Amino acid sequence: MKICSFVPSATEILFALGLGDSIVGVSHECDVPAEALTKPRLLSTVVDQQRMTSEQIDTLVRTSLAHHQSLYRVDQAGLRAAAPELIITQDLCEVCAVDTAVVTQALHSLPYRPAVISLHPHTLADILDDIRRIGEAAGRQAQAGRLVESLRARLATVQQLVDGQPRPRVFCCEWFQPLMASGHWVPEQVTLAGGEEVIGRAGGPSGYVTWESIEAAAPEVIVLMPCGFSLQRAHHELAVLTRAPAWRRLPAVRTGQVYLINGPAYFNCSGPRLVDGVELLAALLHPDCCAAPTGTATHFLQVVSEKK
Repeated sequence: MKICSFVPSATEILFALGLGDSIVGVSHECDVPAEALTKPRLLSTVVDQQRMTSEQIDTLVRTSLAHHQSLYRVDQAGLRAAAPELIITQDLCEVCAVDTAVVTQALHSLPYRPAVISLHPHTLADILDDIRRIGEAAGRQAQAGRLVESLRARLATVQQLVDGQPRPRVFCCEWFQPLMASGHWVPEQVTLAGGEEVIGRAGGPSGYVTWESIEAAAPEVIVLMPCGFSLQRAHHELAVLTRAPAWRRLPAVRTGQVYLINGPAYFNCSGPRLVDGVELLAALLHPDCCAAPTGTATHFLQVVSEKK
């Protein structure tokens, strides 16, 4: 079966199910595993995350959505040449990845109608269900089942390790300017890791937040995970937060419990590495009983802050 994946997390899932050779097209953001970089890029975006600031990106997104303009473009000639039998897209966020409506429009250029799976997860359980859906559609039900069970087992292990431990107050920041709190599965990740997300809303979309509400929540730990930004890209814009007058008044900043993490790797994308994210969070929140998963050491850093 020939498959196009326009969602980075779906691409990861396909490779995890042993379907790498079946992939004939991916999005511009599909870079894990490394082999995904060798696949034809059939999707592009008007958002330049390397040059635009958080505020500029937010303005572009708001303007585009207000005028019903998509942030993504499908290479229709490339799509015809790839001739996929299955296309995986998403219908959760028009900002994070191309949505089903844009893909449906692109399908008009094909002389046939391929099968389409649209992912719409809000929780970790939804994501595990999506792994099974993809496995069933691609004829890899057994492999999908084994992957889901292994991920469930790892989550259960983390829960056992943090059981009975104090639960620090956590604020996960998903965007720097304007400020945005976490949503969907991220607060659930915090809970599983032995913390309490004090602003983000589990199962719902990420939302704008003010410095006043962050101060009122008094987070003991802050995790910075801007959506779509690499660790280096996020660090480049860190001053947007640290120069704010309220920053140094936050308990987490005063005690040095602020962490900058590769959001796309462990929190932003609805794929298997969300479990790595839970394990990483558990190691940050409860270092005496939990260890960070192998390979994550270069994907987070502790933000140097004044201790008072």
